[in-house]
Amino acid sequence: MNQHPLEKIYSWLIREGIRKFHGIIDEVVRIELMPGVLVKVRVIMVDGSFLDIYWSSTGRYSLHYERRHIDERIYRHDNAPHRRHERISTFPKHYHNGSEDNVVESYLPDEPVRAVEKFLETIQDIVKSYRTISREE
Repeated sequence: MNQHPLEKIYSWLIREGIRKFHGIIDEVVRIELMPGVLVKVRVIMVDGSFLDIYWSSTGRYSLHYERRHIDERIYRHDNAPHRRHERISTFPKHYHNGSEDNVVESYLPDEPVRAVEKFLETIQDIVKSYRTISREE
């Protein structure tokens, strides 16, 4: 039996992701509908921002990085087939880059763990650049 994508992502985060991204990840939390039924994984960053990961067994996903409480920005990769994003060449995959309205192509890998790892690399750059800006002020 294949492991559910969210379980696979959670396992990777606990085994390897925390170690690889130790400079930005504070905690990894399972969000369960009921005991044992994982519906989302939340990765809490050292600056209080967080990444919510949803990935269904049918391949629908949303990787939502929330920073509105820090700098009024959000970043989200998802593949919801919204008609308003049909113009994007990677449709239905798309990326909300900094806001709900700034939607561009998403070149996130299709494999769930690799996609999360790639997005964490982006998040790492965002967290580090924000820390640098904060120190300079």
